[in-house]
Amino acid sequence: MMLRSCYRPLERCFGRWAGDGLLWHSDLKPHASGDYSIAVVQANSCLEDQSQVFTSPSATYVGVYDGHGGPEASRFVNKHLVPYMHKFALEQGGLSEDVIKKAFNATEEEFLRLVKTALPAKPQIASVGSCCLVGAISNKKLYIANLGDSRAVLGRRVSENQRTPVVAERLSTDHNVGVDEIREEVVALHPDDAHIVVYTRGVWRIKGIIQVSRSIGDVYLKKPEFNRDPIFQQFGNPVPLKRPVMTAEPSILTRELKPQDLFLIFASDGLWEQLTDEAAVEIVVKNPRAGIAKRLVNAALHEAARKREMRYAEIKKLEKGIRRHFHDDITVIVMYLDHNKGSRTSRAKNIVTGYTNAPVDVFSLNSNYEGEEKLHTML
Repeated sequence: MMLRSCYRPLERCFGRWAGDGLLWHSDLKPHASGDYSIAVVQANSCLEDQSQVFTSPSATYVGVYDGHGGPEASRFVNKHLVPYMHKFALEQGGLSEDVIKKAFNATEEEFLRLVKTALPAKPQIASVGSCCLVGAISNKKLYIANLGDSRAVLGRRVSENQRTPVVAERLSTDHNVGVDEIREEVVALHPDDAHIVVYTRGVWRIKGIIQVSRSIGDVYLKKPEFNRDPIFQQFGNPVPLKRPVMTAEPSILTRELKPQDLFLIFASDGLWEQLTDEAAVEIVVKNPRAGIAKRLVNAALHEAARKREMRYAEIKKLEKGIRRHFHDDITVIVMYLDHNKGSRTSRAKNIVTGYTNAPVDVFSLNSNYEGEEKLHTML
């Protein structure tokens, strides 16, 4: 009983486990336009996915940050990108595409400064990066901005008839050179480099290294001078660059919210490797709101197990790190959009301004705890 009484306050603050020691979820919380649900499952030794929801009476921000090469960049973005967006929106009288671009640029520049400072002690920091997917709702307008291959999908009723089907509409662009259009875009930008995109280890990769073409970080693929730095040369094999081969310029979609827009699914590519857009939308349509993000994660894990002729119960027994051989870190945030104007106005007045952050690391649940290594205090 004593253990349970100690556990419950943590559950209220951070969410809870659900039979899988590497799965965290928060069933349902309010935002100004509806409810939202979050779930995260860890596969890597250090959780590289980070995510958050910022709520206020006037705006809601959602962030999914899928790191690679380590957790440092995604943790950094989790602490800086949305605060920059909120700050610049206040300064410029509201949210806009210009505000979003300014926030992405400021986050990239700030991370570059961190890399330069940390390089002597931690040279591998130059090769750490993060995909970034951000959604924002303000004044009945939706903004989707992304770098990399996390994805936002809208569940939309095809008409106002309540009995008509709900369709999946992808709102973001997958900046992954496995996509023909993105691969052709990268090749066109580098006409003098016949090996800018190489097919290796079963997939297309920029310079044979990375699949995504846009990110925060990955400084050594953006700044040729880092490849000439003696400290970085000791760390790994430098990649000769004539010019940057990646960018931090986000793709941005803006649209007015409509009554037919029912919900949004924001997820790292760990979900979309296992489920189609249509399958994910169908799961949300057919199930209760509470715990819906966890349900999507569970569906992805069952599919990952099926592909390996296993059961999810067997995957649950695998340790972090080992699980990465079976599935990626997976983050899912489902945002319901309620269009009843009267209830939305009254709801917004009661919304508390603040953040819900998924754990920094599900295994250790050290989210919001002190004592991380010195570099992470810089992040």
